[in-house]
Amino acid sequence: MAFEHYVRSGDKLLRCGYTTGSCAALAAAGAARLLLTGAAPEKLSLLTPAGLTVTVRPAWCGMEGTEAVCAVVKDGGDDPDATHGALIEARVARTAGADITIDGGPGVGRVTLPGLDQPPGAAAINRVPRAMIAAEVEAVRAACGETGGLTVTICVPGGEQLAQKTFNPHMGIVGGISILGTTGIVEPMSERALLDTIALDLRQAAARGESRVILTPGHYGEAFLQALGPAPVPVVCCSNFIGDALDEAAVQGFTQVLLVGHAGKLVKLAGSVMNTHSRTADCRAELLCAHAAVCGADTETCRALLATPTVDAALNVLDKAGLRGPVLASLLDAIQQRLARRAGGAYKIGAALFTNQYGLLGMTAGAKEIVQAWNMKLQ
Repeated sequence: MAFEHYVRSGDKLLRCGYTTGSCAALAAAGAARLLLTGAAPEKLSLLTPAGLTVTVRPAWCGMEGTEAVCAVVKDGGDDPDATHGALIEARVARTAGADITIDGGPGVGRVTLPGLDQPPGAAAINRVPRAMIAAEVEAVRAACGETGGLTVTICVPGGEQLAQKTFNPHMGIVGGISILGTTGIVEPMSERALLDTIALDLRQAAARGESRVILTPGHYGEAFLQALGPAPVPVVCCSNFIGDALDEAAVQGFTQVLLVGHAGKLVKLAGSVMNTHSRTADCRAELLCAHAAVCGADTETCRALLATPTVDAALNVLDKAGLRGPVLASLLDAIQQRLARRAGGAYKIGAALFTNQYGLLGMTAGAKEIVQAWNMKLQ
């Protein structure tokens, strides 16, 4: 029973899916209905927080001793992740009292570090999915005229293996996957999950008492830093979302932020481009050309710069013109100004640029102050 809701991406229509949180709520409702009525439901429906209704057929629903068990298959739509096709299982049993309690069983991770949605020791079932599960089970209980307590245990067969393909090990969630989702719906090609991960990494670092952080766009930056030895502060990968990461650093109260990245991306900051993905803006050559012109480059050099496909190639052109030093100095000044403007005085900020061919190209004034204070080598 496919979920027939679509979003447009360019000239394509992509089918949405539903989250592990929606699956858990659906499964919990099915198990509760079986336990309280003795009849297994043929279909399950859920109105998600996004306002869209998800209707599924249970993968199975039956009694195991005194527990009712119902499982729902996770559907990631046209943007399947590691949990696509996984079975999200709910086990519901009667208990003393009148409360509905929710916990995780095998295949659902446990939180071990502060700064996450749930405290250390709790099952990695986030707030919104917990509320969805509780609401669905309460609705079934009320419809049956029941008032007794119920325990809901969410399990994911094979979840511990699936978790190795997710960010959970990196975030200190052990033993399985997380039950997630704020809208209940998975939108394909969404950048939201990546932005949430960046925010989470920064929040966790702040929760550990860190006030300083290094941001790097990706694998090149991580490799460059690793070659220097252990970093004195946490390193957070921010992908292309530099502006969003800088904003989140302010929210989390960091006092010093050092941005270390490949010049192919960070040179764009001189033009106030804070999302460095090439589909957003690819103005490297234009910025290099503009700063070269200010530094005295002739028309031939400017034309050669505009034709370069990479920063390394542009550096070759600048070397031939004897302009590498002044152009880099001009670019670094512009980058410092743009970063300081984005930080808005919330923290000290600076950037260090490198390429794989030339190594460290230079540091902004702010970066030099930070690196000196941290007694950190960048060369």
